[in-house]
Amino acid sequence: MRVALHTTVRADRIPEYEAAHREVPAELVAAIRAAGATRWTIWRSGTDLFHVLECEDYPRMLAELDKLPVNIAWQARMGELLDVAHDYSAEGVDAGLPVVWELP
Repeated sequence: MRVALHTTVRADRIPEYEAAHREVPAELVAAIRAAGATRWTIWRSGTDLFHVLECEDYPRMLAELDKLPVNIAWQARMGELLDVAHDYSAEGVDAGLPVVWELP
């Protein structure tokens, strides 16, 4: 499945956010892959971050990563840098960005 997300980095923390992503821990990258992700790209426009990732099952991937110490540490670090960490509905279920159009 392909998932698009929108998150927001704090304006005063952009350099730190970009620096962190130049050095994503190899253990975290391996864990993300083991949880089923095959691709993940993040673009930034100002403070807006747009993610596109391909994975087998996004909710399952998140559930698997949530319990791993390397991801817990990464999420704590990102929590200091982001205003919006994930796209979630009010019920806590991943909402992501809805597809509006796709080139056939």
